[in-house]
Amino acid sequence: MRVVRALLFALFAVIALPATRVAAQDYPNRPIRFVVPFTAGSSTDIAARAVADRLGAALGQPIVVENRPGAGGRVGAEAVAKATPDGYTLLVHSSAHTANPAIYKDLPFDTANDFAAVTPLVNLPNVLIAAPARGFKTVGDLVAYAKANPGKLNFASAGVGSATHMNAEKFRARAGIQYTHVPFKGTPEVLSDLMNGRVDAYFVPLNAGLPYIRDNRVVALAVGTAQRSPLLPDVPTTIEAGVADSDYNFWLGMLAPAKTPRPIITRLNAETVKALQSPELTERLKALGAVPMPMSPEQFDAYIRAELVSIADIVKAAGITPN
Repeated sequence: MRVVRALLFALFAVIALPATRVAAQDYPNRPIRFVVPFTAGSSTDIAARAVADRLGAALGQPIVVENRPGAGGRVGAEAVAKATPDGYTLLVHSSAHTANPAIYKDLPFDTANDFAAVTPLVNLPNVLIAAPARGFKTVGDLVAYAKANPGKLNFASAGVGSATHMNAEKFRARAGIQYTHVPFKGTPEVLSDLMNGRVDAYFVPLNAGLPYIRDNRVVALAVGTAQRSPLLPDVPTTIEAGVADSDYNFWLGMLAPAKTPRPIITRLNAETVKALQSPELTERLKALGAVPMPMSPEQFDAYIRAELVSIADIVKAAGITPN
C-alpha cells in the first residue's frame, strides 16, 4: 500500500510540474487586474496606475485598476487573498497593510501568509504640515507647544492605521509628546480642516500636500523620511529637526494570492523592477515625490514580516486598542 501511495504521489508531482511551467510560460494571456484598496485619486491609486501603464506594455496585456476601498484597506486585501492564485489578480497596497493586524481584531486573512510578496513599488514621503494660524515655523515650535500643553495639539490622520497615522504615532513616541488624534476619511478632508484651523498638524503624503505647501496655504515643518525630498530641498527631515529615530517609511507594494506559481511571481518581479527603472516611469514617479523601492520577492517578504513586528510595537506604545 505504501508503495502504491508513493507511486501515485510521484505521478501527481510529474503531472503538476509541467502544468505550472506551461502556465508561467503562457503568462499573461489576458488582462491583469490591480486591486487598489483605497479610493481613486489616493496616493496608492495614482502610483498604481502609473506602474500599470508601463508594466502592462512590458507584459503585452492591459492592466485594469480596480478600486476596492473600505475598512482601512481590508476590503480590497480580502478580495485578493481569496482570488484565484493565477497571477491575474494582484494587490497594490500601502504600508497600512502591515498596520492592520495590530489595529483590527479578526482580520479575514493572514497578512503574513495569505499573500505572496512581489516587490515594493515606491517609497512616498510624508510631510509634517501645520495650520498657518498656529504660527509654528519649525518642528521645535510644535514639540515645545505640545509639551507645554499636553493633549491640546490636534493631530489629524487619514484614518486609524493609515500610513499618516503610523507616521504621527512614531513621531509622537520619539518626540515624547501627547496629542489628540483626529482621524478623517482621507487627505482632502484633512487639508480642508487644517487650512481652516480646525486641526493643527498632519503628516500629508507629499504628492497630495505639495500644491498647498507651494501656495503657502499650509506650513511644511519636516519630511517624515530619513532623507530630504528633492521636491522640498529646504525642508529638513524630522530627524534633522531634532527628533531622533522618527523616520517612517510609507511604501506602496505589489502582492499576489499566496499560492500563485513561483515562476509567475518571478516574472512579475523582474518586469516590475525593470519598469521602475525606465526613464518614462521614473519621471512620472519623481513628479509625485515617489522614490522607486525595488526588491526581490524574498526581500519584500522579509521586509513585511519585520514591519509587522515593528508596527505592532508602535501601536502598543501608542495605547491603540484593536478594533
